[in-house]
Amino acid sequence: MPAVSADLSKRLVPDELWELVAPLLPSFAARPQGGGTAPRDERAVFTAVVYVLTSGCAWRHLPPTFGTSSATAHRRFTVWTEVGLWRRLHRAVLDELGVRGEVDWTSAIVDAASVRAKRGSLTGPNPVDRGKKGSKLHVLSDAQGIPLAVAVSGANMHDSLALKPLIPGIPAVRSRRGPRRRRPVKLRADKAYFSAEHLSWLRERGLVARIARPGIESGERLGRHRWKIERSIAWLFGYRRLTIRYERKGSHFLAFLGLAAALTCFKKLAKLAT
Repeated sequence: MPAVSADLSKRLVPDELWELVAPLLPSFAARPQGGGTAPRDERAVFTAVVYVLTSGCAWRHLPPTFGTSSATAHRRFTVWTEVGLWRRLHRAVLDELGVRGEVDWTSAIVDAASVRAKRGSLTGPNPVDRGKKGSKLHVLSDAQGIPLAVAVSGANMHDSLALKPLIPGIPAVRSRRGPRRRRPVKLRADKAYFSAEHLSWLRERGLVARIARPGIESGERLGRHRWKIERSIAWLFGYRRLTIRYERKGSHFLAFLGLAAALTCFKKLAKLAT
């Protein structure tokens, strides 16, 4: 492999990240009747998947210098998606941040953003884009903008409908001391999430609601916290595969979003080591 490609591979998947990924990969089991193909160098395949997410390139345009074919990379991506690798990797990175006291549980912040979609499930007419087909990314972060849970829906689904699934979607994260934690103290959101039902639902779960009330709270007051989740979404959109959706399967687009969330958390972790 050329030196330039090797350097790129190291930047995409540094050793510290691979140490978290490797134990989570499913093992290859030979079929009793024989046959089947053992997976290629899994680090090379994983790096190719990260490259597709980062660059936004089509699978068929994957450079051969990664040492794996586009068909193999896509096939392994599909298998890893089916076994829940991206969710487990996200939690593994959050665990590393948690034991360092870098997850801020004083509040969680929730928001959403829409992208155009070429096709597939979990799409719908975007009401703010002349009814063009699109998907919506839902993100819940900690108080500092570290993504804790993500989801995908059609662009026509109201933001508020994702709130209830996102809260239970927060993984139980390791702490510096004591048991794992998954519940923030407060939940912050803009007026799109306001309803008596949500206030009651959050209260039943011991969460203090800080949701803007329509016609009462100003945008300036909310903006003191909102910019953190907006920054988080901007970080995720830095992965170009998320800016326009090409995946036919909604589960594959969610997989790329989950991987982007894990890599965003890993960048925070890497900064702590420098």
